[in-house]
Amino acid sequence: MAAFRPRGESPSAPGRDAMRWVCLLFPRLALEGALRRRADPEAPFALVDGPAQRQCIRAANRAAREQGVKPGQALGFAEALFNAPLFKAPGAAPLSKAPNSAPENGSEPASGERLETAPFDAESVERWRRRLASWAYGFSAQVSLHYPHALVFEVASSLDLLGPWPRLEARLRSELAELGFSHRLVIAPNPAAARVLVNVHDGLAVDDAGLEPALAALRLDRAGLANIDAGQDIVQTLKRSGFQRLGELFALPRSALARRFGGGLLRHLSELRGEWPLALDYHRPTPRFSRTFEFDQPVHALAGLAFPLKRLLQELAAFLMGQDAGVERFRLTFELEDGPAQAVEIGLLAVQRDPDTLLELTRAHLERVRLAGPVMSLTLSAPRLSAYAPVRRELLEGPARQAQAWAMLHQRLVARLGEPVLKPLIEYREHRPEMAVIDGAGPRARDASAGPTRPGWLTPTPQRCDGDVLQLLAGPERIESGWWDGGDIRRDYYLAQWVDGRHAWVWCEPGRQGWYLHGWFG
Repeated sequence: MAAFRPRGESPSAPGRDAMRWVCLLFPRLALEGALRRRADPEAPFALVDGPAQRQCIRAANRAAREQGVKPGQALGFAEALFNAPLFKAPGAAPLSKAPNSAPENGSEPASGERLETAPFDAESVERWRRRLASWAYGFSAQVSLHYPHALVFEVASSLDLLGPWPRLEARLRSELAELGFSHRLVIAPNPAAARVLVNVHDGLAVDDAGLEPALAALRLDRAGLANIDAGQDIVQTLKRSGFQRLGELFALPRSALARRFGGGLLRHLSELRGEWPLALDYHRPTPRFSRTFEFDQPVHALAGLAFPLKRLLQELAAFLMGQDAGVERFRLTFELEDGPAQAVEIGLLAVQRDPDTLLELTRAHLERVRLAGPVMSLTLSAPRLSAYAPVRRELLEGPARQAQAWAMLHQRLVARLGEPVLKPLIEYREHRPEMAVIDGAGPRARDASAGPTRPGWLTPTPQRCDGDVLQLLAGPERIESGWWDGGDIRRDYYLAQWVDGRHAWVWCEPGRQGWYLHGWFG
């Protein structure tokens, strides 16, 4: 493995005792976490921070930045940007404005949009970090929240299972993109090095041989020195002394560094090089799932729940992936504007964790639900998880693939129509065809291959068909039964070819003329 590998190239397989730590940095976690809770994430939106009298912009989405909203701006000025006057003569350039000037009174809005805001919530950021840590738990049992705004987790022990690093990297990025979180990613021999390298690299893969050159190229202000005791003073002192890169510190005697700057700097450098083990607290996800989506305005129709429901099910799927589990049942609770909460139990016929499948089946269940009032919040809870085994896939079409298709169709029908509506066919030990199969609750019919061939579709009553039988293909099979209950029959059944090529099940009474149609073969 080379000292540096650009994004997409793979480090060589680690040795028996080697460790590979991934660091995921989430530079917009607060903003993207808040956008996930909004019905229209593309509308102009910003997070604000500070005292009520002097609130300023903490972060803004793309639609707001395109209107000129920037971090650090006063909230009043940012809101005024959406009401800026549009005075422009034909062919003339737009008038310049002072950086913090307010719009003139009475001016027309620049667009029909306005800036929506929400307060920055540090606790919400930590909740999102814990949820992402639960997702990362699906890739590693060693996931740590040690560094702010980031996750670190060890993957060397998982590469044999999850594939080489380029495949795992692509999977990590794909799932994070689906969850809606931008990120930077680095893999390195230890968590401290991975955390500082992710500040300046995205997609870097570095091994033990390439670690020190990669660290040596870092500028001092990007090397994490500010996190140690008196870190800012150390950085300023080093810069005034002419030091610019971390490699220049590696070249100095350690005793001299310790005397001049104390043991904190020396320990940090040793952690970066992997010489000083870093004690990490590992995340352990909760075995239960519960998420709530609160609405700014009451929702009066189920159609308005489509977006939050999709988001909640994506979070549930990510949580289940981290737990290597699935669900057979979960609950949706609608907090109503007036009246008690309304709960809907979603029951599945098989353990599931695919977000698209969960969304499809949940929508089918909700088609039979009538809201008792306007909804103020939606809670999805799964208090009990089930062991999950991936469905075995068949390379070619065959009975296994057909069984999978039928199982999925059965589940969709139950979700859409309700379980009481679908009744299995019960096969009785009865020779008369019209008495052998009755719908109802009970054991499933036995395998058709265990007895005589029977058509898949029986007519309600036998129908006369003298002129439609073209050729007899098999038979006769005599059925004689029912003498004890007054339904006595005596018939000779044949497999016949119909005039249009179909295969039919026909019979005639022994010694009498006339054919009767009793069923069709597929």
